[in-house]
Amino acid sequence: MRSIPDDLARAQEEWHAAYGQLAACPRTALRRRLIRLSSQVLFHPYWQGQRSAAWAALHGERRVRTSS
Repeated sequence: MRSIPDDLARAQEEWHAAYGQLAACPRTALRRRLIRLSSQVLFHPYWQGQRSAAWAALHGERRVRTSS
């Protein structure tokens, strides 16, 4: 399987950060940011033809990146 592109991993990390901020302090700007980041992650060209395996790899990659 191909490695996770940096822009996709970064968007996923930003999505998690924005989600946490939104949970702590709901704001319209954070909701809009979360929607934009969701679109970047879900419709990234990386997903073409390998959605489920790639999705699992992305979430595994996030755990590795945040623990190091």
